[in-house]
Amino acid sequence: MEGLGEAARLVRAARRGVAFTGAGVSAESGIRTFRGENGLWKQYDPVKTATLSYFLKDPAVYWMVSRERWHTYREAQPNPGHYALAALEELGHLAGVVTQNTDSLHLKAGSQRLVELHGNGRTVRCLDCGASEPRSEVQARLESELPPHCRTCGGIHIKPAVVFFGESLPPAAITEAMGLARECDLMLVVGSSLGVFPAAEVPLLAAERGAPLVIVNDEPTPLDELAAVVVRGRSGEILPQIQLLAGG
Repeated sequence: MEGLGEAARLVRAARRGVAFTGAGVSAESGIRTFRGENGLWKQYDPVKTATLSYFLKDPAVYWMVSRERWHTYREAQPNPGHYALAALEELGHLAGVVTQNTDSLHLKAGSQRLVELHGNGRTVRCLDCGASEPRSEVQARLESELPPHCRTCGGIHIKPAVVFFGESLPPAAITEAMGLARECDLMLVVGSSLGVFPAAEVPLLAAERGAPLVIVNDEPTPLDELAAVVVRGRSGEILPQIQLLAGG
């Protein structure tokens, strides 16, 4: 596979590497991407299902979709790509993982330092009173209550702890991610189109500061020209090979 050996060499040399992951990593675990040929935005209107302004106006639209799709997230398991990244961290080649994903699969696979730029779907929070509860406990209420009401204040604006369009990234997460990018000696981009900002500024910063950029993706990205090496294909197949060649 073209570029695989060079990618593994750069990973093997890294001591402060950072993996930056997108939806393509979790697609192999059965979680649909948002964009692309079979993306969720082909089926659902992103304005009505993923913008803060529309959620505040009519949260029931979001929760109807979430009720249908919750089983996919609940049942999804890490794939070999997730496990390979956790292993590379354990071997000392990666200092951490920065992800755009909200599915917790990196945590399930054993990644220790994880920065979730777009939040996570494990928790919901009431925008009216601030109370939180596990997302799993909301599911049963959705059969008879749309939108679901907050168990503390009765409000209808309980929202998953993920970043919607119109919201800022969590300040602590973006600060930590940028800190890792400034200090890394390798940026390994996996399964991301690198088209969503400000998240895509993380690998861009690393490249601008001189860290080798390795991109593993099945489609071209805007940063391919800056990359030391680009490997085309499925991350669940490529990352275990990189892990093996890097000495693990």
